[in-house]
Amino acid sequence: MALEVSEAMKEASQFCVDIAEFQARASEIIAEITGAEAGYVTSGAAAGLLLGTAACVTGLDPGKMNRLPDTSGMKNEVVISRSHRNFYDHAIRSTGIQLIEVGIADRFSGAGVRDTEAWEIADAITDRTAAVCYVAYPHTLPILEKVVEAAHAHDVPVIVDAAGQLPPADNLRKFIAQGADLVAFSGGKAIGGPQSSGILCGRRDLIMSVALQHLDMDILQEQWTPPPMLIDKAALPGAPQHGIGRPCKVGKEEIAGLLTALRLFVDETPDTRYSCWLKVVEMIVQATGEMPSAQLIIAADRKRYEIPSVELHLNEETTDWTALDLVIALQNGAPAIQANPSRVNEGIVVFGPTCLKDDEPAIIGQRLRELLLQKSPE
Repeated sequence: MALEVSEAMKEASQFCVDIAEFQARASEIIAEITGAEAGYVTSGAAAGLLLGTAACVTGLDPGKMNRLPDTSGMKNEVVISRSHRNFYDHAIRSTGIQLIEVGIADRFSGAGVRDTEAWEIADAITDRTAAVCYVAYPHTLPILEKVVEAAHAHDVPVIVDAAGQLPPADNLRKFIAQGADLVAFSGGKAIGGPQSSGILCGRRDLIMSVALQHLDMDILQEQWTPPPMLIDKAALPGAPQHGIGRPCKVGKEEIAGLLTALRLFVDETPDTRYSCWLKVVEMIVQATGEMPSAQLIIAADRKRYEIPSVELHLNEETTDWTALDLVIALQNGAPAIQANPSRVNEGIVVFGPTCLKDDEPAIIGQRLRELLLQKSPE
């Protein structure tokens, strides 16, 4: 994290604050930056999905809030494209809903070119549907606008999982502008906030329900004076008890750190951020140097401002190292180096720039040279 972020967290740790008041101010800042009606600091994007789903299921009914994850008699289904499924949706399922999968991703299986289509999502919506979940990637189909159109035709909200969809910074506003009702981002990763933080932004009524199911609610009704910009007490018959989101607690330190990091992120130009990352990956390549057993390639796309990376392609004819063996040797060495193993089956090891200090690209390059000049452990 930037020093400004850790200093903000340190400063926050020295004060007692009302978390509802702090979240109300955070809501204003997040709304300003994202273009949403309201926002909320969560303990990560997955917590945002849990809280957002709970809000879509219960609305502003405190009785329903108290009964979760028992969703008997409630809208308890969430429609999701089969190609969007991943185990982070455990957060959605933990609210007690049933995921309704639609579509077949033939384009991924190699059996064809089609994926889920918007009419299939509309066809799956019933009077039990609480929300539609949409996992955002550059390659995601159907496009969000079509999903929003299909869902809103039935008055069903759309929750977007955009955990890792920064950069570009424009995505902070993009999904809301395209009609999403709630969007969850990670507060760590590119934003550079605490890893235990996230952002949920969207409709004011849904964020209000989120707050009610997340905050400590051990307070007498007569004494309860929540900030009106976050919670409209007059719209409720009474306060719920501690909600299903209470285990996703966020402290004042995470709120302060996330808001500081968010300001820094949006104030930095995309060119500046990209150039810094590109310099780091170039330093890894330079520090490694030419190797007969491997070729290092920089994967970069300045037009889209995606995070650049280094791809190490092993030459099977001149080395007995496998990509997986190299990843394991790096992580078990001193110092431990954590490489990206997602392409080891292709003989490729990937290195990213986002967590590295100035002196660390040279350390990575030196360690790679040492290993690649040795024989692979049997």
